[in-house]
Amino acid sequence: MRQFTTGDLNKQVGDVTDAAAREPVVLTKHRKPRFVLMSYEHYERMRTGGDPRRGYLASEMPDEHKELFGAEIDRLARGEGYDDEP
Repeated sequence: MRQFTTGDLNKQVGDVTDAAAREPVVLTKHRKPRFVLMSYEHYERMRTGGDPRRGYLASEMPDEHKELFGAEIDRLARGEGYDDEP
């Protein structure tokens, strides 16, 4: 998560809000985190629980995720990866 000072917000509002549009950013004051700035869409997903992303322990991963994960590990083991993607 990127960090900006409250002074940065005053001087570079465009840069700070552009960063906050991509992901929440921390605003610091006197070197301490004071605020989080995020897009309204991100806030709504957080507020309503509408964000479908979830983390799992490997031992608790649903079967469909295990299959997808296994397939990607196999692909990487064959030497296929980001360099061959369009």
